[in-house]
Amino acid sequence: MELDKLTYYDLSILSSEEEYSLLHRINFCHSHGGREQLQHLLTHPHKTVEQVQETQQVLRQLLEVLDEWPLQITNGTLQVVQKYYEYPFNRIPHHNDPLAAYTFRWLNNPDYTLIRFSVVHSIDFIKGMHQLELLLARREESVRLQHLRTVIRSCLRGSVPEEIIATPKAKLLAPARMLRLGHYLRFSFKQQAQELLDCYHQLDAWYSMAMAVRKYNLHFPELMDSSEPVIRAEGLYHLLLEHPVAYDVTLDPHTNFLFLTGANMAGKSTFIKSVGCAVYLAHVGMGVPAARMQLSLFNGLLSNIQVQDNIVKGESYFFNEVQRIKNTVLKINDGRKWLVLIDELFKGTNIQDAMVCSTTVIKGLLRIKNSLFILSTHLYEIGEELNVYPNIAFRYFETTADNEQLQFSYQLKEGISSDRFGYLILKREKVVELLQQLGDDPTGERK
Repeated sequence: MELDKLTYYDLSILSSEEEYSLLHRINFCHSHGGREQLQHLLTHPHKTVEQVQETQQVLRQLLEVLDEWPLQITNGTLQVVQKYYEYPFNRIPHHNDPLAAYTFRWLNNPDYTLIRFSVVHSIDFIKGMHQLELLLARREESVRLQHLRTVIRSCLRGSVPEEIIATPKAKLLAPARMLRLGHYLRFSFKQQAQELLDCYHQLDAWYSMAMAVRKYNLHFPELMDSSEPVIRAEGLYHLLLEHPVAYDVTLDPHTNFLFLTGANMAGKSTFIKSVGCAVYLAHVGMGVPAARMQLSLFNGLLSNIQVQDNIVKGESYFFNEVQRIKNTVLKINDGRKWLVLIDELFKGTNIQDAMVCSTTVIKGLLRIKNSLFILSTHLYEIGEELNVYPNIAFRYFETTADNEQLQFSYQLKEGISSDRFGYLILKREKVVELLQQLGDDPTGERK
């Protein structure tokens, strides 16, 4: 599935404030390399149903062994293993000779200390990778995990790796034996070590995805290889919210455009992002934040949520809104399946212009049957003119006021909302009161 940079940031998959990103939310990696691989996986959604199903199979298999994951492989251990091949040692004794070992230790104590430190971590790494290989051997359902297991087993084949695996660590650290291992690891195991590091980073990224599935009680969706765009979800919610409200959503060729209204803070933007994030997670092979979800494979996901002006180029907010819509139309007019998310179209111009422009855009988008659209707006007045189109559904989020206190149900209802509570929010936050006090001196008398 295709996403552009703006969509990644609109949906908070990536964010300049990392702690508020989806990547941060599902990052349970033990290593920096695993985190980099996780980001790679998240920025390369799958393009076929088979690829999605293969990743789902990987995660299902890993879910069964999460509690037995070898924790001795830490980010620090991996860094030590990598750095060991970069340090300029003069020489390392490789004969099992206690006298030569003690002489080397006496004459080259800094090198000896670093070698021993590196061998300790290399032992932990090799033993940990052996444990992972055994975990993956329990069930060989996933072709991808079978391949990694084969690579790991091949790298650990040989008398020295097998000696490390079979022998308690304390016995391996006698000076002469330790230096022999240090020489072997340094000069005969470099390629295998790099392959094992690559395997671990890949497994670490998948571990993170599987851990997120378990921790957040996500459910694997059903991906359909359908020529028509479909989304059916029950109990859908936003993964970044601590106390989310769930929605039921259905979009298909018969009703492929959702016209969404409601007051400020009623939940429109959250709903749009919830749908976008769930569809996106489905395409990277993860579970989704929904009780059940069935959807077609989409060729692309485009959003129009956080358009900004460009002072350097002299481009106004409205101009960039127009350019974003133009680029969207050019992309989706290719016969492929797209999910298009638009939040508050044409905020950068006056109401009359916004109504004309919005109506024109919506009528044009309604002609595209091979994609799904969700559009939120405050311009409820244009809904009546659009009511004649059979493939548009009107939904709103209800807001009520009791003694100037707003109450949000965050539940989707059928119809169009004409709620306007902007002034009430301004008043509730005491902005009106502060404005009325402007010009008063400290004694309370107006200047």
